[in-house]
Amino acid sequence: MSERQVTGEVDEAGAPVVAQERRLRRDLGFWGLTAIGFSNIVGSGWLFAALYAAQTAGPASLLSWIGAGLLCGLVALVMIELGASRPEGGGTVRWPLFASGRLVGTLVGWSVLLSVGGTAAEISAIMQYAAHYVPGLYSGHTLTLAGVGVAAALSVVLTALNWYAVRMFARLNNLVSVFKIAVPVVTVIALIASGWHHGRLTDHGGFAPYGYAACLTALAGGGIVYSVNGFQAPLDFSGEARNPRKTIPAAVLTGIALAVAMYLALQVAFLFTVPESVLGGGWKGVSFESPFGQLALILNLHWLSSLLYADAVISPGGSAYVGVAINARHTYALAKNRTIPRFFMKVNERFGVPRRALAINLAVIVIFLLPFGGWQDIVAVMGNMYLLIYGASAVAAAVFLADPGSGTTGWVPGLRWIAPVSFVVASEFVYWSGWHTLRLALPLVLAGLLVFLAMRRSGGAADAVGDRDGAGRRLPLRAELRTGAWLVTYLAVLTVLSWLGSFEGSARLPAPYDSLVVAAFALAVFFWAVRSGVRHLTESRTAAG
Repeated sequence: MSERQVTGEVDEAGAPVVAQERRLRRDLGFWGLTAIGFSNIVGSGWLFAALYAAQTAGPASLLSWIGAGLLCGLVALVMIELGASRPEGGGTVRWPLFASGRLVGTLVGWSVLLSVGGTAAEISAIMQYAAHYVPGLYSGHTLTLAGVGVAAALSVVLTALNWYAVRMFARLNNLVSVFKIAVPVVTVIALIASGWHHGRLTDHGGFAPYGYAACLTALAGGGIVYSVNGFQAPLDFSGEARNPRKTIPAAVLTGIALAVAMYLALQVAFLFTVPESVLGGGWKGVSFESPFGQLALILNLHWLSSLLYADAVISPGGSAYVGVAINARHTYALAKNRTIPRFFMKVNERFGVPRRALAINLAVIVIFLLPFGGWQDIVAVMGNMYLLIYGASAVAAAVFLADPGSGTTGWVPGLRWIAPVSFVVASEFVYWSGWHTLRLALPLVLAGLLVFLAMRRSGGAADAVGDRDGAGRRLPLRAELRTGAWLVTYLAVLTVLSWLGSFEGSARLPAPYDSLVVAAFALAVFFWAVRSGVRHLTESRTAAG
């Protein structure tokens, strides 16, 4: 008996959920999925990360990019296992619910819902660069009233472009991706051709002027993790892929490889072409508001500067375009989970697109665009929340592999050791984001407990997966709390460790011991989480008879 048969999931009209799932069109192939992953990775980050990484770690920032690529590839293998073996629209939201129950599913879903602000951030970045051509859109660090109006109009356009068939979405995104590859390649070639300063790997303090520990700081503080984040995008379209077992693994890994290669080339070009005149204070003293644009002007490459300012609008626009589509799949999955009403799960029969999910996300994006005080800091916090999905997915993959009744044998070789290492890596990525971010992000995710309790009290999730046992009985609150206690403990302790640690914390726990403590703690929580998940699945099957 399948999970859907056991739980009897239905939509708001009483029709089986599987009927809505079947309306999703399987139109995406390898190149379409690869372009989705690449476009989601390469947003506004490529315009700034080379500068911030150099300021943080100097030439050793090259090691940070290589490390980020390897670590993201490791995390991606776990998510590839889930996407290839259990393809489903919005799968990154669904898998933790199946494996770890309602409490974990609600907390993960809540963090994903909040991270919609990341798309609003990209749209705001477009407005900030567009102000170079249209003054009056931005004032200080916030959008003006006119800027909000233009940004809202752009949000409507991006939603409208996602309103029709996924094949149209893929074709438009392919065109944007070509531009997003071409401009960085032209930038690298033009900068290197303008002049190459030898000795940059050893001058100005040496290869690692601030120590090799700065390579870790650069992962978060230098914007490297932010820049390579988003590789999981093809997985959220696994329910719309023609051959997910074949195309999704190749698309995810190819997207990561292309993006990291591009970022490495940009970092090399930046390191070796910055004029000596701006390096008087070392790499920390290099300061540009628009790194590559201003560097092009200094080198008398005015045509390149104009091209970069244009791309500064198009690249975030491409990421926002993909972000709108991904958020719709997440909202669709949250409706399946009953974190939000099933009304928003409806898929258009003709085009195979979850239009109601698109509509609610449009409303959320516009709300985030309003110029509240400290809005940018809050949006940055919400963007980091998505890192928690990596850890929850690692647990889900290990639970399915360890559970004898799931029928999972491990599509990815070595998954038994890859999953725990991936969980530790994801935990370190979260921790390295720093106390100033996590002091808001982690408590906000923990606020999902209130959502869980409210849903439990209202009975709104009465027939969702993880709320009832196999015989249709509602699971006791104590059982649900026991199954998901690992995530609550994990978030609470990680918050405390962030405050104690050296990444913008009090440094009571100095480096590198703080990262080692986080790794040991994360490993212990991982095995706790897997045991809880296997017990949850076993008890559900036993109750089903």
